Amino acid sequence: MKILLVDDHILFAKSLSIALCDNPEIEQISSTKDIQDLEKQIATELPDILLIDINLEDGLMLTQHLLERFPDQKIVILSGYNLPVYRKEAKKIGARGFISKDVEPDELLHILLTIKDGATHFPREEVFIEELTDGERKVLELVASGVRRREIAEQLFI
Repeated sequence: MKILLVDDHILFAKSLSIALCDNPEIEQISSTKDIQDLEKQIATELPDILLIDINLEDGLMLTQHLLERFPDQKIVILSGYNLPVYRKEAKKIGARGFISKDVEPDELLHILLTIKDGATHFPREEVFIEELTDGERKVLELVASGVRRREIAEQLFI
């Protein structure tokens, strides 16, 4: 299996590569933080699975754009924020899975193999989730990114 990780945290990318590279199922694992040349890299490397950090720019919007360009590409969202609204949005735009960065390497490998074989992976939600407005979603993304209330108000003209 060929994996392309799109994440701007070099230490995380290297750690993930080290954790997975010794598995015989992994043919290649590469990473990039450069989204400007991402389409070219996808076309060149032809990854089986594209792992995208939800916080890289806007990982959900990037995923949606890439799926318009590469509709058969299997994309999985990675997030340090295991929020139901993110899982729901990822599923809604066509991602094949949503994985918390807290996952154990063996479990991650198992999930990726099942996704490669055609499955999806979205952890079950126990709680009813109300649909968020675009404004609420933007505030939530900013809060999850660590932006302070005053900066959020300035950015959103509140």
